[in-house]
Amino acid sequence: MMLATSAAWFEQSVAGARNAAGMADHLIALHAADSALSACARNAVNGSLAGMPGFGGEPVGWKSQTIFESSAVAPFASWPTALSFRAPQCLIEQWQLANRAGAQAWLITARGYGRKADSQMWLQLELVIEGGTIEKHWRRIAARPF
Repeated sequence: MMLATSAAWFEQSVAGARNAAGMADHLIALHAADSALSACARNAVNGSLAGMPGFGGEPVGWKSQTIFESSAVAPFASWPTALSFRAPQCLIEQWQLANRAGAQAWLITARGYGRKADSQMWLQLELVIEGGTIEKHWRRIAARPF
């Protein structure tokens, strides 16, 4: 009886440790994506990154692996590889808003990594500048696009 109880407690401890490691990986990826999103938004506002040209409707280039991999930038010159599998990336897409012709708008998509390639976090920022006013609308992408 004692052996069965000990084995059950051990299994529960191992499961708890795995869960904690997975949560830590998730948080590392979240912070990496958030850092990239902030840096790319700052670069879009100051004009140092122009982004991909936009067409009618909401940009969808971020959903394509080919477009994202070829056009995304790593906003940081160095990134601590001890923390994450790969440096975070962002894709800036210009957005032509039909109902606000005088506005400049971008859809910025960031991907951050945890310690493993499959632990990724995707975030987006809708950035609109009109008449000197900057609007930011943040959203998390629930499912990886590719």
